[in-house]
Formats: sequence, C-alpha cells, structure tokens
Amino acid sequence: MTISYNWLKDYILLNETPGETGKLLTATGLEVESIEPFHTLKGNLEGLVIGQVLTCSRHPNADRLSVTTVDAGTGKPMQIVCGAPNVAAGQKVVVALPGTTLYPWQGQPFAIKTTTIRGQLSEGMICAEDEIGLSGNHEGIIVLHTTLPNGTPASEYYQPYSDFRIEIGLTPNRADAASHIGVARDLKAVLNREIQWPKVDHFAVENTGFPVRVTIENPEACLRYSGLTISGVKVGESPAWLKNRLLAIGLTPINNIVDVTNFVLHECGQPLHAFDASALAGRHIIVKTLPQGTPFVTLDGRERTLLASDLMICDEEKGLCIAGVFGGKHSGITETTTSVFLESATFAPEYIRRTVLHHGLKTDAAFRFERGTDPNLTLYALKRAALLIKEIAGGTIASDVVDVYPNPVPNRTIEVRDKNVNRLIGKTLSREEVFSILKRLDIEVTRAESNSYTVSVPPYRVDVIQEADVVEEILRIYGFDNLSLAPYPSAGFLSEFPPNSPDAFRKTLSSMLAGSGFYEIWTNSLTRLSYQQKHGLAFGAQPVEILNKLSEEQGILRQTLLFTGLEVCAYNINRRQKDLKLFEFGKVYGKTKTGYFEEERLALFITGLAEAENWQRPPRDVTWHDLARHVHDLLDKTGLQAVTQNEIADPRFAYGAELSTNHTPIGVMGKVSTAILKDFGIKQPVFFAELNSALLFSRANPMFVFREIPRFPEVRRDLSLVLDKSVKFETIQSLIFATENRLIKEVLVFDVYEGDKIPEGKKAYALGLILQDETKTLTDAEIDQTMQRLMDACRQKLGAAIRQ
Repeated sequence: MTISYNWLKDYILLNETPGETGKLLTATGLEVESIEPFHTLKGNLEGLVIGQVLTCSRHPNADRLSVTTVDAGTGKPMQIVCGAPNVAAGQKVVVALPGTTLYPWQGQPFAIKTTTIRGQLSEGMICAEDEIGLSGNHEGIIVLHTTLPNGTPASEYYQPYSDFRIEIGLTPNRADAASHIGVARDLKAVLNREIQWPKVDHFAVENTGFPVRVTIENPEACLRYSGLTISGVKVGESPAWLKNRLLAIGLTPINNIVDVTNFVLHECGQPLHAFDASALAGRHIIVKTLPQGTPFVTLDGRERTLLASDLMICDEEKGLCIAGVFGGKHSGITETTTSVFLESATFAPEYIRRTVLHHGLKTDAAFRFERGTDPNLTLYALKRAALLIKEIAGGTIASDVVDVYPNPVPNRTIEVRDKNVNRLIGKTLSREEVFSILKRLDIEVTRAESNSYTVSVPPYRVDVIQEADVVEEILRIYGFDNLSLAPYPSAGFLSEFPPNSPDAFRKTLSSMLAGSGFYEIWTNSLTRLSYQQKHGLAFGAQPVEILNKLSEEQGILRQTLLFTGLEVCAYNINRRQKDLKLFEFGKVYGKTKTGYFEEERLALFITGLAEAENWQRPPRDVTWHDLARHVHDLLDKTGLQAVTQNEIADPRFAYGAELSTNHTPIGVMGKVSTAILKDFGIKQPVFFAELNSALLFSRANPMFVFREIPRFPEVRRDLSLVLDKSVKFETIQSLIFATENRLIKEVLVFDVYEGDKIPEGKKAYALGLILQDETKTLTDAEIDQTMQRLMDACRQKLGAAIRQ
C-alpha cells in the first residue's frame, strides 16, 4: 500500500521527516518497506536554470545550427550550439548545465556534457519542452516571460510537485490502516496528537428533483447502502492538486468525478462508486444476486459470467456493477454525464473475496471490502465526496441522502484482565497508561473493576476480537523497544522438555544432506488434483480440497511431495540448471473416515550429472544407486535398525522400492515415471525418495556404541557369481550372512555385468567379502573353508555358477 507523505500531513501535524515517520509506523506494526522521493517531473528539473541569450549567430559550418552566448548565472557567459529555429538574442530560456541528466517526454534519460559540435565549443543545452519532460512539443526552445534572475533554478519557475512515497507492507488484518487517515490513526496513538478530519458539516441537500430508491434484497451480503444524486455536473480534467495527490500514490487521474471517488477511498478507506444517474432504469437501485451464468460486461469491455453468489448493484432492468469489485461498462461516468448517483456501501468480506477469486479482479475497492470496512463511515465518505464534486465539477445535491442499514453493527465488547495484560506484555503497566493508549486507539473503557475492565471496540477494528488482541494493541503503541530484557531468563511456569527435539533432528539431517551437495527447497502445500488423477495415484486417503481455492493449480492439499518438487526441478532445468540435488521437509495431508490428518515427510530429488564436469573423471549421470546411497546414509544416521527394502509397483515410479522397519513402512524411492515427467516438460531421468520423517524421528536411536579396535587384521576375498537376472543383491547378501554371520563383516559389489560373454537371461556379480575374526588371526585354511561353504550355499540355493 502506498501512502503520500504530504497527503498524510493534511490530517495530522507531522514535524518528523519521512524517514522518522517510517520508523514510527514500523514500530506500531505498519511495516514500512521503502520510502522513495516522488516528482511529477522526473528528475525534478535538477541542473536546469533560467538563462538569457546574449548573442546569436549562424554556425560557420552548419546552416541549421546557431552559436549563442548565454548568461546562465555561472559568472561568465557560456557558448552553446543550438539547433532550434526560434532561438534569438535577448530571450529568457531554460539551460541545462554540463553534468545535468535530462528526462525527455519520450525515450531514455541522457546526460549533458561539454562537447564540440562541427568545430564549435558547446557548454550546455538550451532546452525545448519535450527535452525536459514538460510535453511532447519539439517545435522550438522554451522562451520564458519572467523577471527571475539568470541562474535561478528552473524548478522555482515551474514549481513541480514533489513528495515522498511510503510503501507499507499492510498485513491482511489491518484493514483499518488501508488509507491515509487510517495510517494517521496509528500516528495519533503513538504521538498523542489529534487527527484533523476534513469537515462535512456544511453539507446540505439543495433540492430533491432527482430521487433514487434503494432496495437491499440480500442484507447478509450488503450490510449498509448509502447514496445521493448530484445534478448539473461537468465532467472534465481534475485540478492540479487532486491529480498530484493521486499521482503521488501511483494512480492515473481519469476525470474529476472518478478522481474524487479514488481520492476519498485513499483518504479515509471507504470505497465509493459513481454511476451515470441517467442510466438508472426506474431510478431504483437494487442490491441482489443474479442467476448463475448471467453475462455481464465490465468497465474493461470484457464479458464475464456471473456466479450465483456474485453480489450485484442493479436497476429495474439490468446489472450495473459487480458490488464492491468492478463497475459496468454501460453505467460508468463519461464525458457526457451530467447527473451522478454516488454510492457508499458496506459489503460482507466473504462475498467480495469469493467474487474476486473467481473473476481474478484485483481492485482498490475490493482490496478493502474483502478485509472489512467501517459501516459507520459510509455517510461521512458520501458527504465528503459530494462536497468535493460540487467544488471541482459543479452541480447541486439533487436528492435526499438514502441510507439503508437493516442490521446496525454494534461495537464489540471485550473483558480485559490486568494480570493477562502484564503477563502477555512481560511488564507491569499502570492502568493510567493503558487507558490512555486505549483512548488514543478509539477503544473506550466502559467499565472498570479492581482486577479487570471492559472495553468497547469500534467496528472498523475488524482484527480486535478477543482479549489477546486488545493486549497486542496496547503493546504495539507502548512500543516493543520499551520492553527491557530481564537480567536472567525466567518463565511463568516450568515444564518438562522432551529429551529429543524434532527441530534438532531435522537440522542434523539437513546439514548432512547439504554436506552431500543438496539444496533445500520449500514448496507450496497446495497443488492440483489433476496430477494424481491423471496417473491413477491413490494414497490410502481422500485428498483435502480447498473450498475457496485461488485456482485449480492450488485446489488440494498435497498427498505427496513429488509434484511440487518436480515443479522446482522443471523450473531449474528450463533455466539450464540441469544437475540438481534437492531436498525438502514438508507435510502431506489426507482425509479418512475418522477425520483429517497430516504427516511430515522428507523428499529427495536427484537428476543430471552425479558430479560437476572435471578433468579427473568423465561425466556420469545419476542412477538409482546414487539415490539409494543417500537414503541409506540418512537411515544410518538415525540409527534405525532392521531396515528392509522391497520392490514395489507404484505409478509414481518406473521402478522403485519400499523401505520398512519391523514391517512398518518408512518410505519409498525410485526412478520417476516418464509419463509423470512428461507432464512437467522434463526430458531427463529424475530419481525421487520420500521418507516419513516423523516416523524416522520417533523410531530413531542414534546411540553411540564404543568398542575396542580389533587387534587382528581383516581379509578380503573376491567372489564372482553368474545368476538369473531376477536374483537381487539383497537376496545374495542375506544368504551370505545367514551362512556365515561371525566372520563376514561386509559384502561389497564392485561390478555387475550383463552381456554376450555370459548366457542370455543371466547376470554376473563381482563381490568383495571382508572377513575378520576378532579373537585371532584367520588362517588360509579357515578362509578357504568359509569361502567354500559360501560358494556351496550360492550354488544350491540360488543356482549360481561360480566364475573362477
């Protein structure tokens, strides 16, 4: 949200600089993101001065150029080469001194330098209107009629408007601060200065020649509707002061009527809408919804299909406007408009929000209505706008003020306990100070007892609904910086802390993965349902659908981290970052007959080259085994025991495996299906693992076991087996340990071969077996005997052929 510093000063006395004002606002919770100078003329005419042409003669080497001498107040005449046909001695002109940057009407800024033009020195530039951004006129140089002395800054002659733009990162709960007066309210509270509201007490109805009736058919959606008619207006350009106010906050002036409605909106936060009163059939405004599918053409010329829940402003024949969101093409203000019906209303936020999301319409009015506006402000804003329109567009108030308010919104009553105020703030504040702060916030104390008091909160503070909110209001005005830290840490209660921290567990695994070259990602928990529907994915639970979804792309809460992670992979691959190692801690969600649930998962993604290209080794693409190594390293780190790996048929994978411990699944891993990758435009293999990190944490047992280093050496023997392709390494490993679990310490695979040198349908494993006896040195006979038992077991139980 943009606030004009000069405009803000219309409502509250500010001796503070823009920077100091920004610090005050940030301290109260209105975070100022930037403060930038604003000028209606870019560059603010800096470096431009008023000068006088002393002499003017034809350039000796160019027929269309003149050589002039100019007094620009620099102490001595300057020679300037000029190409304008109207330059002449004696003229008062605008001179750009060397070093000045000019911002032309069109094109890029350029700097003025001392230069030589066709052999003649030129020490500056005599300017035309388009060259300094005044207009598109380039017929000749500017000739001024002024008595200002030479050397006077051109800004003193033109007096361009200057201001400061204060950008506030407005949080959704602070709808009350979505205007200049709203921001001034916070400054009033923190500085204890009064706000000067523009006066409307001289408002008067001049005649009732153009009455308009108002009917609210949906009082749930329209809480209050106020309006009046102004006749005899003349639509035209707004005065400079009004245009400057709007330009300072980034709005483009349109015409005096529309500009007034925008001005009042940003002044006090109440959206207004102006209708061409002659377009109102039956002079009757009806606030209602229209049937589902009704077409409606909005101000931008687009035909939109209405929902049955879209609140509309209608007359007796047609829809005029999407209430609180966007006007209609056939009822707006035009150059021929002479009578205006002015609307000031309060609409239910949920109706506006639903309409905004469906139609994708983001307007300043909708921004405020979907957060909540003050129903008590409609009449003030209506009168303020009517008086401004009379002032700058003429006309007379031609109807009584219509105000339909079926169910007035009362102030909110909240009980506050002193002990809770002091406990939540962490400091004991006197009641006198607390009550003073509440008064400056327009929160009235209606009853006070010894230990508690009751406050009345006005409707415009939509975010103050419970005791803790009142305490927060007190604290943000008192000032977080005024709270001092205790000399020693303390707490109002003691509790038993868990022996293990999930945060520390995640940090440990994150550090391990980062050390292995992985980058952490955070993705949106919302994803599209079509991802899993297209590939027939089921996760043992129904997806959790979003009721007021922003779009189909964010229609459900995810049931796997795969799809949001693949979006990140695709984004990077499309930008030539093809070698990726990514991980994410995130939650998945589901719905069963017993209710909703969420589980934390850890996802790993690897794709591209296994390592960056280098001169030591040829490049190699990542494989299943690279992913498996990282996954098993993580499992080893957790100390999880008895982890088994079994092949699974999962639509997510071209091939994959499920990991489990004691028959409890802990995750899956595999090569992502080509069909799924195609949906994301990914043409290279991606390997993915998803682990139940919450289960890993609960089952983890990272205990350190210390033992003496064996004094006796280990021995390695190699074994080459030819087996059926269907036999997995896990089966071989299990058989070896089952046959000899005392001496065999480790089984390594250092080669796997499939080719024409072995029979078809076969596969050769080259294994390295590490043997060690911790009580003595192994003899050759013992080793040979052990190896023979292993080879016999492989022949008998696996049908293996031993390659000698």
